[in-house]
Amino acid sequence: MAGMGHNNGPTMEPGHVYRTHMWRKAQKRLMPNTIPLLIVRMRVQRAAELGLDYKTYASIRQAAGSDILGLLFSSNALRIIGDGAKMPDARARALAEVKAARRLSLVHAPHQPPAVLQANPVLDAAAAAPRFTDSWTQMSERIQGFIREQRLPGNQVLIIGDTSVESEWGTAARAAGYLPADRYFGQLSA
Repeated sequence: MAGMGHNNGPTMEPGHVYRTHMWRKAQKRLMPNTIPLLIVRMRVQRAAELGLDYKTYASIRQAAGSDILGLLFSSNALRIIGDGAKMPDARARALAEVKAARRLSLVHAPHQPPAVLQANPVLDAAAAAPRFTDSWTQMSERIQGFIREQRLPGNQVLIIGDTSVESEWGTAARAAGYLPADRYFGQLSA
């Protein structure tokens, strides 16, 4: 029994090295280094449902500790730029393929969220994007508030953006992660 002044260092009892070896050996048997094939197949299918490649999905899932239930796009990532509030058809088709996840957007001015939703029925919800003049706290509150309104936990939302400012949204929102738009949309034109 450790008494007063004991530094809780390793025990000096005989057999300590052997017990440690056996404990590690038992732990390795319980925690295999590979994921069962059935689970890998399910995750490959889930990645496809989200429009992600498996490697990206697996790394985000591992970091977040849970599945992705929402994709939050910036209006820049959706190429909602200039006159009109409609995204290019190729991006709309890509979003239409997403299954079992909310498709959300943060819209930069001068566009308005209601107009963007009306022009892009593939989106489930939209809100105003943080302004460039917002403080970190304001940006965080705006993004987290929008995610909460969707009844989603932040760590289950993947943010997809197109600028260095938008790359900070993932941290501000405590999201599952951030992905550049060109990586999500791949070789789509426009």
